[in-house]
Amino acid sequence: MGRGKIEIKRIENANSRQVTFSKRRAGLLKKAQELAILCDAEVAVIIFSNTGKLFEFSSSGMKHTLSRYNRCIESSETPIDGHKAEYLHLQKQEHEEVDNLRDEITTLQMKQLQLLGKDLTGLGFKELQNLEQQLNEGLLLVKEKKEQLLMEQLEQSREQRAMLENETLRRQVSELRCLFPPVDCPLPAYLEYCSLEKKKAGIRVPDVACNSEIERGDSDTTLHLGLPSHVYCKRKEAERDTHSNDSGSQMGLL
Repeated sequence: MGRGKIEIKRIENANSRQVTFSKRRAGLLKKAQELAILCDAEVAVIIFSNTGKLFEFSSSGMKHTLSRYNRCIESSETPIDGHKAEYLHLQKQEHEEVDNLRDEITTLQMKQLQLLGKDLTGLGFKELQNLEQQLNEGLLLVKEKKEQLLMEQLEQSREQRAMLENETLRRQVSELRCLFPPVDCPLPAYLEYCSLEKKKAGIRVPDVACNSEIERGDSDTTLHLGLPSHVYCKRKEAERDTHSNDSGSQMGLL
C-alpha cells in the first residue's frame, strides 16, 4: 500500500514541525550534493530555521557561488528588478546596522576614557559635573563592597581564633588528667571506725572516699591550691601523721 499524500501547509505542533524540518533539511542538502556530483553543477543551498539558525551547502564555496550569482544578476537582461531592489534594500540595511554598531562602540570607548580621566577636552561644566557624580557613586559602591569583604574576613578570623583557643584548652586539660590520674583514697581511721559501727548497727553506709575532707569544708582550700582531690587527701594524711608523731614526741619529753 503506497504512502498517502500529506497536505502542504504549516504544521501547528511545534515538536512535529521541528522534526519535519530536520528530516527535510537533511534530505534537501543530500539531494543538492547528489545533483552537484552527478551533473557536475555548481549548487548552493541556504536555509534559515524559524529560530534563526543557518544551514548551508555549496559545492564550490558559498562566497564564490554568491559572487557568481551577483554577476549573473547584474549582467542579465531578464526582468528581475523587483528581486534586485529587495536585495539592495537588505544590503543597505545591513550597512546601516554595521555603521550604528561602530558608532556605539566608539561612544563607549570615549566614555571609558573619560571615566579614566582621559580625553576630557570638549566637555562642559555640567558634563564634567555629571562625570564626577558617576565616579563618586562608583567609588561609594566599591568602598561598600570592600568593607563587606573586610567584615567577612574579620568574622572568619575571630571564629578561627576561638577554635584554636578551645583546642588549646582541651589539650591542657588532657595533659593535666594524664599527670594526675584518679586514685581511690583510703578512709581516715575515725571514718573507718564510724562506718564499722554503723554497719554493725545495721545502718547502710554509702561509699565515702577522700571526699570527706571536702565535706568538712576543705573544698575551698583544695580549689584554692588547684590540686586534685586524691593529691590533697594524701597531703592531709601526711600532715596528720606528722602531727601525731610530734604529739608523741612532746608527750615523751613531758
